[in-house]
Amino acid sequence: MELLLLYVIILLLNMLDFSSGIIYNSKGDVTKHFDCSNQGFSKKNELLRLYLTSDDLRIECIFHSDTNFTSKDFLSVFTSGGVVPSLKIINSTYAGVFHFNLKLFSDQIYWLIDIPRKNITRSRDIAAVEEWIVRIYLQHGLNTYTTEGTLLDKIREPILQWNLGTLIKEVNIRNLFPHVVGLKATKCPCANDVALLGFLLNSAHNGVYIGLSFSGFWLYSDTLWYNLTEMIYTKVGEGHSELSVVDMVLTNHFLVILTSLGLFVSGDLRHPSNSDLKFSRADFCGFERGDYAKGKLWYNERCFANREHFEVDYVTVTFERNRTLSEASSCFYGSEPFLEWLPCLPQLAKGMKIAPSTVITFLVDQDDSSGVYLLQNQVCLTASVSVHILENNKPRLKEKFPRFTFPPSFSSLVGMKFHPRSHLLYAYGNQVWFSVDGGNTFDLLADFHDDIIKNTYHSFYNSEITFVSQSGQVYLTKAGLHRFSKIGSIADKIFTLYYDHMGFIHKLTPGRFEANGYHKSIFGQAVDMGFETALAPEYITINEMIFYAYVPANEPQDSIHTKKFSNIHLGKVINSKKTGNAYIKKLLQHNIPEGFLSAVIAEIIEPFDLEDVKESSCLSSSLSINQDGKFYKLTLDLQSVVSSFQDSDIEKTVVIPGYSSFLITSIVDGNNALAMATVPERVPNNMTFVKDSWLLYDFGERNGRKWEIYTKPCNYLFQQDDNTLSLNVLRYIDLGKSQTLGIKVIPHGKGAHTLEVPLLKAIVGNPNLLDVKVKGSFDNTDRYQMEISAASKTFLQGSTSLALIVWGASTDCFVTTFTPTLKSSCSYLKSMRHNPSTLITRDEWLEGVHPYSRDFNMIKTLPVNYRPPSNMGVAIPLTDNFYHADPSKPIPRNLFPKSRKSGKFKQCANKSNRKQCNCTKDQKFSYAVAFSDCREKVPRFKFPVLQYPVSLDIYSEDGHIPMETPYLVTVMEVNGRKHWEIKHTVPENVMRLKNYLESILHVPVYNPLGLNLSVKGSELFHFRVSVVPGVTFCNLVEEFQIYVDEVPLQFPGHTLIAIATAVVLVCLIYATFMFQIHTVSPGKRYRKFIIRNKANLPNISTRGPQPPRVREAPGPQPSPKGGREKTVVEAGAPPRPQVEYRGLHREPPSPRQPSSLRAQNTSATARQEAGPPPRRIREPG
Repeated sequence: MELLLLYVIILLLNMLDFSSGIIYNSKGDVTKHFDCSNQGFSKKNELLRLYLTSDDLRIECIFHSDTNFTSKDFLSVFTSGGVVPSLKIINSTYAGVFHFNLKLFSDQIYWLIDIPRKNITRSRDIAAVEEWIVRIYLQHGLNTYTTEGTLLDKIREPILQWNLGTLIKEVNIRNLFPHVVGLKATKCPCANDVALLGFLLNSAHNGVYIGLSFSGFWLYSDTLWYNLTEMIYTKVGEGHSELSVVDMVLTNHFLVILTSLGLFVSGDLRHPSNSDLKFSRADFCGFERGDYAKGKLWYNERCFANREHFEVDYVTVTFERNRTLSEASSCFYGSEPFLEWLPCLPQLAKGMKIAPSTVITFLVDQDDSSGVYLLQNQVCLTASVSVHILENNKPRLKEKFPRFTFPPSFSSLVGMKFHPRSHLLYAYGNQVWFSVDGGNTFDLLADFHDDIIKNTYHSFYNSEITFVSQSGQVYLTKAGLHRFSKIGSIADKIFTLYYDHMGFIHKLTPGRFEANGYHKSIFGQAVDMGFETALAPEYITINEMIFYAYVPANEPQDSIHTKKFSNIHLGKVINSKKTGNAYIKKLLQHNIPEGFLSAVIAEIIEPFDLEDVKESSCLSSSLSINQDGKFYKLTLDLQSVVSSFQDSDIEKTVVIPGYSSFLITSIVDGNNALAMATVPERVPNNMTFVKDSWLLYDFGERNGRKWEIYTKPCNYLFQQDDNTLSLNVLRYIDLGKSQTLGIKVIPHGKGAHTLEVPLLKAIVGNPNLLDVKVKGSFDNTDRYQMEISAASKTFLQGSTSLALIVWGASTDCFVTTFTPTLKSSCSYLKSMRHNPSTLITRDEWLEGVHPYSRDFNMIKTLPVNYRPPSNMGVAIPLTDNFYHADPSKPIPRNLFPKSRKSGKFKQCANKSNRKQCNCTKDQKFSYAVAFSDCREKVPRFKFPVLQYPVSLDIYSEDGHIPMETPYLVTVMEVNGRKHWEIKHTVPENVMRLKNYLESILHVPVYNPLGLNLSVKGSELFHFRVSVVPGVTFCNLVEEFQIYVDEVPLQFPGHTLIAIATAVVLVCLIYATFMFQIHTVSPGKRYRKFIIRNKANLPNISTRGPQPPRVREAPGPQPSPKGGREKTVVEAGAPPRPQVEYRGLHREPPSPRQPSSLRAQNTSATARQEAGPPPRRIREPG
């Protein structure tokens, strides 16, 4: 019961911390957090890491606390109250929330969730893809026990699909440690937890050895080690020696390795033809092993997930030597696929001469499509930056800006880098300069004098930048801030630093990874940034003081800088070793007054402790001030025998409110001391100040420094209004569209005095691409809110970064800079979709049955290898598209030559059966013509299809809206079929645009709103609807299919019947007309024709041989019965009479005749054989 009550109270208290957005820099309760994993629970201090594979994502979570209660106790308490954790998955364009199961089993000690892969992503192709940020809350919408981590898609990350070389064990790797002289690390631009570590070897050992980690080098045992030596030697030959890694760059799609024997580029990591990664060697004429060993690679890190056509990776290689006459350059750059490497410097025109300069670094600015050079003049030994616009991936000869020249103090140049995913540029060496406008201007960030910055390390997630000097000192800044801090030093001789995807820094050594993620654990305790001199404070107001740094007159010139305030002190806190501290707000550098060459203005956070009489007895006397040359004499008006100046008062400061302060530099005697005035113009000369009207502060360093300078605790909270996105949000802006971002800065803690000036500074990488407007204001609680709106203003496509910088924030803040990216382009989430008139569920598609009315199924299963009819007939398909393809089955409708020449498999090409086509369920349900091989079932309609509504919607990350003007569309039938028509209405204000587009596109253009389709043909119609260009950057295309069934007669049968019927009717009418003209009675003619034919029929006997043909004898003879006789002549027989009546025909006598007739026939036969003359036969009537 006590446990339940305790955590109900905790939950209620945390609910009060509810916020509508994500708040950064707020330190939560780190003693209570979730520990979740899908591969076993993590070890102590290890970051939450999840991995997405081809299977569903199964996550188990337990609750950690420093109390004596177990995770099972917490589980029971929260679950019984209906409270379960929620998991939010976030990247720059996506956010999804998933809830753990509420059901609790008796033996369960953890929360459980199963997320199907398709609910997170449906893509499985190998490509550069963002690593997700995951946040686990006790309850969605509350900032309660938030635990952050990462989710990596292991089956899509390109480098993880390859075998880099020969896999070697950790034991064998440790044998290399005596030969390792350096380390080089590189990471995937989109998934910083996927990283490579290369060993730089001395001349005593050969080889290329690289370690691969997909967990951000948190555990040494998780690293896979590969030997690439054999691969390199296959390109350069076995005779070479002293092979070693020099530098490495992992781009979005390629791995570039600089070795002591040359530069090697991998194949495209997105297309693994086999498991072994292959490399090609880039040739640079005139460069040898010694040149390669001193070479460097330079790369502007940008994530190209959902890559656009204008996004290209560039890599530069520089060599530390001056080019000779036979060499094109000592600096080369290449763009992917890195098959061609070009000189960095543009080619000069004939006769043109410029001062000889060495290219230290060449980088490509992705925002402005320009090349930025860091140059050092070989004659004047001055450093400069030159910017040239890229044209066809080559820099123009003309500079974009006037060249920026650094002061001579910036003499030891090392390199230049863009902060990842931003437009902030840093040049470093013995000084650090940074530019916010792509190299046009630079501001000094730090001056290290004799020390030199050798390497810089960047984190895109929290905008952190670490500088490491050659002496091992480590400095930290935040992108865009004009301040930095010293965070410690590194004693290791061989090391490198690395930032993982969550912005935690790691120190990597050959045999050990220190990956706790906190600066103290890697670089030691907090560093005192004070310097060895005395400070002289002076009041400006009751809340502000100015501190002057004392420089002795005998200080050597080359060490004066060690006695002055510098940029490192800006934004820090001065602490007195007694009590009191003040926040340094402003830095002052000056040459007067003498002895005080620098000062800082500080806001008092906690009042400083004064000296008392016990520590300085002089405070018990009055004080008079008189000038004595360069100094001022301080004289005590003795009122007590114990009042006097002592040696311990040297470097203490006399402070008189309203007047100049005085730093005591020497003691003349007990009553007099010499001091230097901080502001000579305000010295109260020849004036006396009574006891308690003057103060004494001790900020000296003679007997041990009495003051310190440390990093100020974070003083601002940073809040996004939209709680669904990350710090590096990506927004797409289509033609005519706009996007809005909201940011809020909340002053927090002591010393965060609100000024009536904006707390945020906005920097646009490419101001010519988008119309960006910024509006900021303070609310009633002194919170500063900024709203950024960006709208499309040109037809140019490209991307630009924004940098929203809390310029007054401390470097101790986790987030000080918000760096969204805006793309003037089409969002990969934007699409056009057709809404069918009848909704068919996925289960009904799988079953193949959707009853629409009695005995009519709206789903038609197509025949195997089906092809729709053509305009030439049903049996003559001419389309190349197969539906429901199966290469093992015969192809129907393939009798005609034209049909046999058409029809091409796509998904099933070069396959032997349908199973090998590997059709997924999504492909089987897709209307796209690209997947027609897989399509099995289509919507079915009765003939005719009239006024079918073609309803179209636009879907994007912001939801969906009906498609309407200014969008205009074209409609086509992909198989070239006719017998369909479109009806639509066009507003008057769009008619001119419609006519113009039709004259250019040469196809009908339709208004998508109120589009109706009528189909009068049969079988399958496959339509494609496309948005016309010029109204969107997107290539919006949608396809849908209609199968028309139960047609009365297939085409062209109905037409042929109609034509034949018409011809017959015309002929009958014509014949009737002709009969009427010639007074012909068709009936009478017909009867006569029939009777005549019957009379001419031969007498056919059923027995014996057939009688000979009868001939008619000339001349009629009278019949004894009053009729007419007809003479019939039989060949070879006497003629036989045949009776014929008018209008009546008598059948011939039956073969069963009387005996008398048989006798007569017998005698007649005899006479016939004798050949008697013919006789007459009497006809009746």
